[in-house]
Amino acid sequence: MSAESTPGPGIPGDTGTNGPRHRAKGRRRKPRKRHKGLMVTAWTAAGIVVLGGAGAGYVYFKLNGNLKSVDIDQALGTDRPKKADNGSENILVLGSDTRAGGNKKLGGGTDDGSARSDTAMIVHVYKGHKKASVVSIPRDTLIDRPACTDTKGKEYPAANGVMFNSAYSTGGAACAVKTVESITDLRMDHYLEVDFAGFQKLIDDLGGVEVTTTKSIDDPDSHLKLKAGTHRLDGEQALGLVRTRHGVGDGSDLGRIQLQQAFIKALVNQVKDVGVFTNPKKLLDLAETATKTVTTDSDLGSVNKLASFAGGLQGITPSNMHMVTMPVAYDPADPNRVLLQKKKADEIWKALENDKPIPKSATKGTATGEAKGVVSSS
Repeated sequence: MSAESTPGPGIPGDTGTNGPRHRAKGRRRKPRKRHKGLMVTAWTAAGIVVLGGAGAGYVYFKLNGNLKSVDIDQALGTDRPKKADNGSENILVLGSDTRAGGNKKLGGGTDDGSARSDTAMIVHVYKGHKKASVVSIPRDTLIDRPACTDTKGKEYPAANGVMFNSAYSTGGAACAVKTVESITDLRMDHYLEVDFAGFQKLIDDLGGVEVTTTKSIDDPDSHLKLKAGTHRLDGEQALGLVRTRHGVGDGSDLGRIQLQQAFIKALVNQVKDVGVFTNPKKLLDLAETATKTVTTDSDLGSVNKLASFAGGLQGITPSNMHMVTMPVAYDPADPNRVLLQKKKADEIWKALENDKPIPKSATKGTATGEAKGVVSSS
């Protein structure tokens, strides 16, 4: 896309240029903890459209060049669940821990370019785009991974009894989407990914996020130490919060997910209150960080398409976000792994397929992590 292609001042056409293709690669390493800030990216992208003016064409051109996209549809072909025709959408949101560049310092390890996903969420946006259900998938869930093909055409055989996050480290975004669709029998309409370093910078660009902790948190592994009370977390502290697992609850990945879900709601509240849409400098800083951080499916691979999509999410407030964890039970053979409770999980997938609320029975009696209520919006 170029500035000359825009049909009006600051409003781009629909022929944006995608960024370079992006695929995670490298050997599987010891899993690390991550989180993905979907709503920060969504709100930032939506806010770009308020810029207007003669210079906005250049802004769009510059931001467009930052975006990376992956052609999920081409990689997966036609052997997929059918798209829903009820006005709803499913978005697979992944947090990637790339072992390169700025992420080396944040996550440890070597600068070998390898990557893994340690956070995965299915975001179901209901018809009308006023409500959403978010289903977190524990990375430690043992699953049967289907055969898959990555975005460069390389094929990977199926594997049984492997951790869920091995799908991404094996075949990248396409394999992760294929695995989620095989578990849920739901079509993933879109894919969004944010990397480790980008999450921290997004929080700093926002000016921090305010949360209240009901218990003290002291986790040397995530370098987070907070007393009970209200805190404005900077990017490093926020990253520590969504990575911590030993400082709260039962020390499991499930407890970490509960912290992440609480943080997301605080994050959405924060974005609405920091003047993102009335402060051009803050908006541009956020947009620059977000577009450098995010990887999308090819359908969202230009700034105008991403902004249009994100604009449709503006009506979703924290009170209209129902967040649950995929029903699992601790593995009797290994307390560090969990097993899918298929009957209960099927209740969730069926509800989402029909664009209905998730029934309470689907998560009753499942493993939780015992960290609910430790963090809340201030």
